[in-house]
Amino acid sequence: MNRRFAVKTLAALSVAAFAAACAPMIEDGDDIVDIAASNDDFSTLVAAVQAAGLVETLKSDGPFTVFAPTNAAFAALPAGTVETLLKPENKDQLVSILTYHVVPGAVTSDQLAGKRMSVTTVQGSDVHVDGRNGVKVDGATVTTADIMATNGVIHVIDTVILP
Repeated sequence: MNRRFAVKTLAALSVAAFAAACAPMIEDGDDIVDIAASNDDFSTLVAAVQAAGLVETLKSDGPFTVFAPTNAAFAALPAGTVETLLKPENKDQLVSILTYHVVPGAVTSDQLAGKRMSVTTVQGSDVHVDGRNGVKVDGATVTTADIMATNGVIHVIDTVILP
């Protein structure tokens, strides 16, 4: 990799990390889990977060950016996939998939507008974000952006993304 590319990439990541740390969060109100649990469109996601043992993590201070698939996104997976993932013996795989939907820091859609980037998820792999025409994350479309929580931000997506 040439040095100029490496320096530009490092600079871009530094700016993105700084911008994410500065994203405004609401001080009073609900956290990410509370918001998801109060919306019927996220009942499958909430069940998965509970089965994976991630409730307390997503209720912590964060901040986090969550790309939240709807029930319809989970229903579009091959038949039996969700049921299989929710079994206790598949907890590690479920945790991997769910943490692939979470990015450290609070990133709002205006910080993504007009940009393409790869961002490291809590799971450890990178997701590809394309904010040039709306926002897409690994091919999933953000259908509702910037649902602000006390500990981060939720972006609703129309597809379950897989690591």
